[in-house]
Amino acid sequence: MIVDNLAESTLYEALHPRFKQAFDYVKQHDLSKASVGKIVLDDDNLFISVAEMEGKEAKAAHTETHQQYIDIQMPLSGSETIGWIATDDCKHVSQSYDAIKDIAFFEDQPTTYISLEPRQFAIFFPHDGHAPGITSGKLKKIIIKIRIIL
Repeated sequence: MIVDNLAESTLYEALHPRFKQAFDYVKQHDLSKASVGKIVLDDDNLFISVAEMEGKEAKAAHTETHQQYIDIQMPLSGSETIGWIATDDCKHVSQSYDAIKDIAFFEDQPTTYISLEPRQFAIFFPHDGHAPGITSGKLKKIIIKIRIIL
C-alpha cells in the first residue's frame, strides 16, 4: 500500500506504465463534478469508477482483495478511512474470488487504518487487502482500476 498526496504522484509513475496516464487524468479533470459511473481511459486496462455511497462503521466494512487490478482510491468529498491487512493474512473467506468482477471478500479485520482527505490517494496492490468506505454520511470517491498484466 502507498499513501500520498496527488501533488506527489510523479514519485510513483515508474511503478506501472499506466500510473502516469491515470494521475494526469485526475489532475486535469474536476472529478468532484463527474457523474457516478465509469470513465474508460484504456479499455479494460485502465478506467476510473466514480462512486457515491453511504459511509459505514469500521466493523461493517468488508475486507476485499483483487488479483487482476491495482486500485488507486481517492475521496472527492470529505474524509474516508480505509482499513488494510496483508492479503496473506486473509484466511476467512466470506465471498470467494469472482474472476469476472476481480474481487474476493473476507471476514478478517484490518490491522491498520489510514484516513484520506480529498487529493490524497491510496494505492492497493494484490497483496493489500483493504476495507474502504469507512466514514460518516455520504462519500463521493474515485477508484482507479489498473490492470496488472500489460
